[in-house]
Amino acid sequence: MGKVGKGVKCSVSGCGKDAARSLSAEKVRMAGLSVGSSEKRAYLCENHYKEFKKRTKKERKIEQWRFKEV
Repeated sequence: MGKVGKGVKCSVSGCGKDAARSLSAEKVRMAGLSVGSSEKRAYLCENHYKEFKKRTKKERKIEQWRFKEV
């Protein structure tokens, strides 16, 4: 059982909801969400995970194209 299952809170400053996902803190910072600088993992609630997905949609699409067979 991971930390999300144990009930860790969202890492975004000002949010106290239960986390739904665990992501690399570096990727979350690059997406523009404010997470502590010393953390390796970022825990996001459902709302912030949705916002993360919206902000990184273009980058994810480019990665899919890179690995797509020609």
